[in-house]
Amino acid sequence: MTHWLLPATTAFICWGIWAFLPKLTTRYIDPKSAIIYEAAGGLVVALVVLALFVFKPATEPRGMVLALSTGVLGAMGAFAYLYAMTKGPVVLVSTATALYPTVAVILAYFFLNESVTLKQAIGIVLGLIAMVLVST
Repeated sequence: MTHWLLPATTAFICWGIWAFLPKLTTRYIDPKSAIIYEAAGGLVVALVVLALFVFKPATEPRGMVLALSTGVLGAMGAFAYLYAMTKGPVVLVSTATALYPTVAVILAYFFLNESVTLKQAIGIVLGLIAMVLVST
């Protein structure tokens, strides 16, 4: 089995459930409160990783700034997602936001010189078309 498949499948399942739970969450609490509890949940995961893997986090400044930026952008996206869930149905909000990897692919193409095959480009375009069709 490919070494990336199990963690990728785990991420797929976790993010799928993560995309669904905010609709339930925001029935009971507002997005501002929800993002605080979501951040606390992330802290719990970070502490478990520190405890289970017993390591000293790296302190290279560029890596730290990039990782902190990742956390800030992730939290901002999560807050926007929570807020969107209070305004729209799961089917539309989750579909409209689920194509965020397109941004990563475009950035990787231009800044990391990663290639995109014609087949992959067609898939991305079809995904964008699907988002428009589902959202209208």
